[in-house]
Amino acid sequence: MTTLETARAAAKALCERKGIDIKLIKITDISSIADYFVIATGSSTTHVKSLADNVEYRLDSLGVSCSHIEGYRSDSWILLDYVDVIVHVFSEEARDYYSLERLWQDGQLEDISDIEQLPLEDLFPKN
Repeated sequence: MTTLETARAAAKALCERKGIDIKLIKITDISSIADYFVIATGSSTTHVKSLADNVEYRLDSLGVSCSHIEGYRSDSWILLDYVDVIVHVFSEEARDYYSLERLWQDGQLEDISDIEQLPLEDLFPKN
């Protein structure tokens, strides 16, 4: 699975649980910390945790293990580190405060408009 496929799968998992304003940003050319950021907002503490749980569950089912999780006990921001893909799930207030899209505005915003309609398995090319 490529890093783009992993990032798209994470975005799809967020979409499945009604993540708000999901963004996928390619940062390969501007940073060495990862290839992609996936960013989403949850409407409540429970929703933020549900979004993060679904990303972890869906990627694990595809054979992609999370390297590190931060903030799960917090009520505003959970970070899931998949080494080359970093998933950020925010509360509305935390997303506004940290404004990662502004900080990483030199990154390339990827088109993920197709992920809502497609089943997870159809996001990846057939070999």
